[in-house]
Amino acid sequence: MLLLLAALIAASALAPFLLRAWGRVGFAVVALVPLTGFVWVASLFYNGAFAHGAEVRATYEWMPSAHLDLAFRLDGLAGLFSLIVLGVGALVLFYCWGYFDTNPRRLAIFAAELTAFTTAMYGLVIADSLLLMYVFWELTSVLSFLLVGYYGEKQASRRAALQALLITTFGGLAMLVGIVLLGRVTGVWNLSELPGFASADSISDTPAISVAIVLIMLGALTKSAQAPWHFWLPGAMAAPTPVSAYLHSAAMVKAGIYLVARLAPDLAPVTTWHIVVLGTGIFTMLLGGWMALKQTDLKLILAYGTVSQLGFITAVIGIGSREATLAGLALTFGHSLFKAALFMIVGAIDHTTGTRDIRELSGLGRRQPVLAACAVISAASMAGIPPLLGFVAKEAALDAVLHEQLLVGMPGGLTLIGLVVGSVLTMAYSLYFLHGAFADKGGVSEAVDNMHRVSVPLWLPPAVLTAATVVFGLVPVWLSLPFNEYLNVRFPEDEAHQLELWHGITVPLILTVVIVGAGAIMFWQRAVVARAQFEQPALGSADAVWDAIIITLSKVSLRLTASTQRGSLTGNLAVIFFVLAFLPLAALVLGPSNSIRMILWDSPWQGTTVVFMCFIAVAATVQRNRLSGVILVGLTGFSLALLFALHGAPDLALTQALVETIVMVVFMLVLRKMPTDTPRQGDNRLRAWLSIGVGVSVVVVAMTAISARSTQPISAVMPDLAYHIGHGRNAVNVLLVDLRAGDTLGEISVLVIAATGVASLIFGTGSFDRESRRPVLLSTAPRWLAAGTQSETAQNRSLMVDVATRILFPSMMMLSLYFFFGGHNAPGGGFAGGLVAALAFSLRYLAGGRQEIEVALPIDPAKILGTGLFVSAATALAPMLLGYPPLTTGYIEPDLPLIGPVTITSALLFDAGVYLIVIGLSMHILTSVGAHIDSEEDARKERARDRAQKLKEKAARRASRSEGAT
Repeated sequence: MLLLLAALIAASALAPFLLRAWGRVGFAVVALVPLTGFVWVASLFYNGAFAHGAEVRATYEWMPSAHLDLAFRLDGLAGLFSLIVLGVGALVLFYCWGYFDTNPRRLAIFAAELTAFTTAMYGLVIADSLLLMYVFWELTSVLSFLLVGYYGEKQASRRAALQALLITTFGGLAMLVGIVLLGRVTGVWNLSELPGFASADSISDTPAISVAIVLIMLGALTKSAQAPWHFWLPGAMAAPTPVSAYLHSAAMVKAGIYLVARLAPDLAPVTTWHIVVLGTGIFTMLLGGWMALKQTDLKLILAYGTVSQLGFITAVIGIGSREATLAGLALTFGHSLFKAALFMIVGAIDHTTGTRDIRELSGLGRRQPVLAACAVISAASMAGIPPLLGFVAKEAALDAVLHEQLLVGMPGGLTLIGLVVGSVLTMAYSLYFLHGAFADKGGVSEAVDNMHRVSVPLWLPPAVLTAATVVFGLVPVWLSLPFNEYLNVRFPEDEAHQLELWHGITVPLILTVVIVGAGAIMFWQRAVVARAQFEQPALGSADAVWDAIIITLSKVSLRLTASTQRGSLTGNLAVIFFVLAFLPLAALVLGPSNSIRMILWDSPWQGTTVVFMCFIAVAATVQRNRLSGVILVGLTGFSLALLFALHGAPDLALTQALVETIVMVVFMLVLRKMPTDTPRQGDNRLRAWLSIGVGVSVVVVAMTAISARSTQPISAVMPDLAYHIGHGRNAVNVLLVDLRAGDTLGEISVLVIAATGVASLIFGTGSFDRESRRPVLLSTAPRWLAAGTQSETAQNRSLMVDVATRILFPSMMMLSLYFFFGGHNAPGGGFAGGLVAALAFSLRYLAGGRQEIEVALPIDPAKILGTGLFVSAATALAPMLLGYPPLTTGYIEPDLPLIGPVTITSALLFDAGVYLIVIGLSMHILTSVGAHIDSEEDARKERARDRAQKLKEKAARRASRSEGAT
């Protein structure tokens, strides 16, 4: 099971290379992978692997507390849908060989995307975890967006792709909320846990379950293009025909059908279920069938027919009984066979004639008898004409609704009437399609007369699907056997039934005769039907409503942004601080009263430090010199580090001091290009009161939060956890790189993004890469720094600064490594060590300028950042290769010479990634805020000198001419 998933992933990765190397024949090579998977799954049914409830399972634990285990299960139902996904997928890939005439570069990407879609759909049907299924669910939406937008230069393709993505993603998010709600209420997080999770009486009256059902079904119905979200599927016909034949007839739209089939037997007792499923399905069937009769594009006729058929399948399979599920599965397989074949036939027509407009096609049936025969058989199956699979499935559906105990009385009668009327429309638009495509309408049209030959890859896949439609119609027991392998396990107490071609003279057969006759009459009187069609839809255009919603939301967002983001940084900060000051206080005042327990200090030194901090903070507010203000604010940070140290937290004190130092360096790099003094402000009373309000609010909320603690904090046992689980005595560092390393991984990812953002703001659209080079001696003269004395900055710098830098840099780097290696058991760690190294490089930059920093670390900062993130991520994921959850810590205890026994943990590698990221971030800032600005300043001075030199030369020439004239 997972080997096949891995093979599909590999095929997706290799597809672009195969297409570029071998051309369009690469599609046929890639098709071998899903074809092999189809044969394997079919062999499981042939050998009866699912007959007695046997399953193929694989589970990998990953954050089980959050129910994110990677749980896969291939049972009978998953196997049946896998046959559709893999079988039709292989034929569609082979069909692409003949459909595309050329091999542009984007076709290679298209092959990868189409194969990746097969992978995602296969992953969706074998996922046992509901949350894992949701991941694959959204992958299909993203890949559908890419495939529908293949012709990205066309506005229609871009619009259709975005529309499909927004609608299916909206439904997927609603489904995610429903999954979480269902899991919270019932404790069910895996599909295998659904059967029998609670009795019908206990779940039918639970409002939360009803809400969860509606939300989950919203995802299924939007994915399967059920009304009122049906309009995205006809719009998606802007995609290439192979996409329509696969995603929009056999695969993606079947994801919703699969979910309904999974949930229906267990959730059918809930009243909400049938109201949502039956009502939506029947209405969609009628709406799609009626809309198909007014189209003139062959693909749109099939698209609205697909919407109608999906409504039919949803209504039947959603009933939830054994007979209805059997009929629904037959309808699903029948639809996949005849609709994929019809789409491929339309693609062949469009490819060879250059048009899909039925008004421009005439005489095609005589010119292409093979295509016509395949189309007639497939359309007849769609209309339910014997002896084809479509007839067998429709007979089973009508019989199931007639005798369904869950739909006694009016619900059953209305459902039956809806299915019959919808089937009449199906018969009518099937004849309408055949007449529009192949009929002789007064001679051979120009498009048909000039058509070119239909190649084998264009007609062979639909011929195979058509042959399957005939074979399974004549021998339906070949489908009944695999269907019943699943049904016998899912409904062990119900009597087994077989699909049959002939049941005798029965009510369903009589209804079929009525359906065929009424549909034929409806097509015969198509002119009358055309007059009955409104120019504007009676219920309004869902597509127009969607456009109106998007336009309205855009206008609202623009007005909201314009009213809140006025372009004033001061105003935005004032709003933020106002909310921070008064909203928490209002909540405390209006909420329950809480007593505040507070001790002023543990020692007088803490009180003294706080008084000093207050004094420095007040002094910073009245300081007009920018650099002095930054230094004063920095002193408050250093005072906070002193408070940490006095409170017994040396690790926090060290980190605070290092962070404060590096922040002051960054501020200096920015402020050196700004005016020295701040301009005089007007009346600052409002700012002062706002700052006082913020301070009071933060202090009160913090004291209330601390006093509200009623149980023993987890920090009391953190040192023991750090030692016994993380094998380290520094609880802070173990917490960052082991116990809560997932948080750290997210934070360092944000750091990488922030570093890239800072560089992008400084460099604009230019590149901020620099060539990595080895350090070289730039001069043989005695010097204290590597950059020598050739630059203007080097010639003007202080010798004492050079000496201090030369002495301090190696010591700081050694201290950095000490913090890194010793941080697991003593104050330090990768973050602190990286900060010390960053300060060392900052010192060299301040002493020698940009030439010095380029020589000191001749590596692109982006590469340092990428390497650090890769090291940390690889360390986090590596345990999965050994069957452990991610971020599991491993350790060894070697006995080193002269040192003795030591403990080395895998968290050290994770910490190494953090160390590199901190250095890379600092170097990014130094090369952008520092070196790049210096470079621009030097270039500006050079231009100024050039202008001055030119003016001087011009003045000299004028003087020379004046003297000559004299």
